[in-house]
This record gives sequence, structure tokens and C-alpha cells, in this order.
Amino acid sequence: MVRASAVAVIGNKYRMLSAALDEKTRRLWAASEATSIGWGGVTIVSEATGLAHTTIRRGIRDLGCVVLGTEEIVGFSKIRRTGAGRKSVVETDPQICEALESLIEPSTRGDPESPLKWTCKSTRRLSRELEQQGHSIGPTSVRALLHHLDYSLQANRKTREGIDHPDRDDQFSYINENVKKFLRSGQPAISVDAKKKEIVGDFSNAGREYRKKGSAVETRMHDFVDKTLGKAIPYGVYDIESNEGWVTIGINYDTARFAANSIGRWWTEMGQNRFPRATRLLITDDAGGSNGWRTRLWKVALQELANELEMNVTVCHFPPGTSKWNKIEHRLFSFITQNWRGKPLYDLQTIVNLISHTTTEVGLIVKSAIDDTTYEKGIKVSDDELATVAIKPHEFHGEWNYTVRKKKKK
Repeated sequence: MVRASAVAVIGNKYRMLSAALDEKTRRLWAASEATSIGWGGVTIVSEATGLAHTTIRRGIRDLGCVVLGTEEIVGFSKIRRTGAGRKSVVETDPQICEALESLIEPSTRGDPESPLKWTCKSTRRLSRELEQQGHSIGPTSVRALLHHLDYSLQANRKTREGIDHPDRDDQFSYINENVKKFLRSGQPAISVDAKKKEIVGDFSNAGREYRKKGSAVETRMHDFVDKTLGKAIPYGVYDIESNEGWVTIGINYDTARFAANSIGRWWTEMGQNRFPRATRLLITDDAGGSNGWRTRLWKVALQELANELEMNVTVCHFPPGTSKWNKIEHRLFSFITQNWRGKPLYDLQTIVNLISHTTTEVGLIVKSAIDDTTYEKGIKVSDDELATVAIKPHEFHGEWNYTVRKKKKK
């Protein structure tokens, strides 16, 4: 991080000064920056400016003469006349820029079957590939040329949600209208999802908290799962109208039955007191995971839930690739993460306590408990078993929107 920052700062300085520098002053300026950095300074300045290591080292020698005030400065006071010296690689090889860009951007320039399309594009590798194509250029010159062409090292950015479904916005509107209908009639509408699995034990947790200087909490150096403590699987239920949340902490697998049982636990602990006259329940959830619309076991588990609660259960899934729009993400999970930042999750009870003490200025209430049930993974649901589910698809995208009707007890 420090190195990258130094390269960026020096690069910005060089861009602002380069037009006013001649050959000698450019060399001396680069040398002064390198010497001020100390060890590794030549490499950093070379990477930021594109100047060769030999040029910067020569500047350091020249700079030494200036500082000492020796007579040798006379030998270095000459400045080449305009146009003198070695010609740039662009002048000697006009096609070099196009050849380089064809390697960097093979999908939009040059041959789409570029040999570097599926490889790491380091300056050394680029230099070797260009030489094989008949262009004579070294790694340092490649870096300088990339800088000239406005290329820089950049990391990935998580901004895309995937390919938009053509009915994405219509599905959002459909979910919104259903939530309004349920709430207007005094029926519960909840948002559900599984939070990221957490390693249990004295492991470092992202974030910081105030402590006395020099008294940071000591944690393990490596995040290898403790076989005794295992992982915690939080599954959350968020009551959209009342701003209340429930989180069940599972101990083995995030399955469809674990998800359905978590919803049932919410109803027992919080929901039935909030909605004593409820006859139906609306669940909004993601398109994938244990509660995904393709999951057969989820439909079977919903039938079991509907029978247990003695009410019809309606489900509306968010379109694929839009999980972050789920209200539980930014109304419950985000605050839980803030509350336990910088705190090791020593055991399951610690996790329950941290979740239960999560609050907000607008009055969020959260309760939590451990579910120590061992859920079987990979259960297959046959066509005959699926046919027993009293499910009614809605007219609009019945695969995303459906109601599972309760069955009368025999």
C-alpha cells in the first residue's frame, strides 16, 4: 500500500513537471526523489515516471557532484541540443503502440486470439511477446509506453449485478405491491436470507474498536477453522413493517429446512405476538441459496411451515442477480456487522449476544438463538413428493411468485 501510494504521488508530480523539465533537470529531479525515498527509491521512481534505472542512477551521481560542489559538475553541465540523443521507441517503431494495445485489449483491438489473452500481462511478458512479433523493446520502455497510452494497474471493481432480466423492474413492482397489500390488511410481510458463515473462535474480525493504547485483543494468526467450534450459520428474518429482526444461528448446513425452521422460530418468538390475527404470511427472498426458487426442498419445507403455522404462505423472489436489494441486507445484516466489528466471535453464545444487542437510532429490535439441529445435506425430492405440495403459481412469473396453501390436519 505504501509503495503504491509513493508511485502514485511521484507519478502525479512528474506529469505536472515534465513539460518544464529538460533532459538534465528531469534526471536530477528523478534522482532527488529517489534519494529522498531511500532503499528502493530508484525502482519506485522508475515505475512512476518510466525513466530507466540507469538514467536515475546517473542523476544520483550528478546530484552528488552538485551537493559536494566539486569541479566535476562542469562535465555534467552540458545539455543536449534539441533532437539529439537516442530516438524514442515510438519514432523508431511507429507500429509499436498498436501492437502493444492489441495485447492489452485483445477483445477490442487486433487479434481476438491473442496469445496473452489468458495470461498475466506483466511488462516482462509483454516485452517478450512484442519481441517475438519483431518489435525491440524492454520491460522499462513497455511501462513508459503504457503510461504514455494512459494505462495503469487497476484492480477489479464490484459494480455489476449480472445480466438484467427483462422483467426485473416489473418483478420489483410486483413485490412492492404485494408487500403493501399484506401490510394494509394487517398480515405479516418478512424479508429473509442467510448471512455469511462466520468462523467461531478467537479469530480476527474485520473492523476496529476503541481500546487503551497497546491493549489490542490478541487473536490467532491463521484463519483455519477450529474443528471443535466449527462455523456459525446465521439465518435472518426481518419484519418489514415493525423494524424487528430474528436471527437463528445454525451449526452445520444452510439447508431449505433450516431456513423454514428459522422462519417458524421467528413466528413463535416474535411474529405471533405482533400479528395475532394473521391468516397468511408473505416472504420476500433471494432467487438462489437454500430458499431459492429452483430448490425443490424449499417448496416441501414451505408446505411443512404452512401446515405448522396454519396459514397460507406466499413467496416472492427477487430477480436473479439482485440479492442486495433484499431489505434484510441493509436493514438488519449491515447493522449486525457494524456491531461486532473488531470483536472476535469466541463462541456461539458470543455471536447470539452481539446480534441481540444490535440497535439503531430508528429503534431496530433484534433477537437471536442457537439451532443445534443437525440438518441433512443433499436431500433429493422426487416428483411424487413435490406433487404433494399445495402450491399455486401466480399469473405473473409463477416460478418467482407462488403461494403454498396450508393443509388441514387429519
